[in-house]
Amino acid sequence: MRITALNQDLADEVLKLMNLGSPYVRARTPSDYWLYARLFASTCPVALVDGLVVGALIGMRSQEDPFEIYIQDVMTHPDHRRRGVAGALVDIVRRRGREWGCRRIYLTSEPDNARAYAAWTSMGFANTPGDYTTNGVSITRDFKGLGKDRAVFELLLP
Repeated sequence: MRITALNQDLADEVLKLMNLGSPYVRARTPSDYWLYARLFASTCPVALVDGLVVGALIGMRSQEDPFEIYIQDVMTHPDHRRRGVAGALVDIVRRRGREWGCRRIYLTSEPDNARAYAAWTSMGFANTPGDYTTNGVSITRDFKGLGKDRAVFELLLP
């Protein structure tokens, strides 16, 4: 596996990969991935195996707090899951965050996505306290807007 930064040449393949993530990953538009490659490439690693995109992480440094990185989406191709792809992508972003002096990386997940909960906690993320708990997962009400409750996970950086 080789990991590289998202670039415009990979944008269409990343879009195709993200389309496989429904209902938990909502693919954006081709122009969004093109812009992510232009604006956030250092926090958007892409995993390649034999030249094929098998994983991608879309992350960005917070505009509210430059010492935080928000991970918008992480997707591993179904044929390459449970092989450390997502962990390797998160490690790239973790290293970038340390270089920048960031204190925290955070992300959200749908409250019912048990596989995501298991993945994030296995990578060292903690489920932050929210407004209520469902099936052992703490949920923050309206985190992404009215009626958009999310489980919030954070990874504190030393």
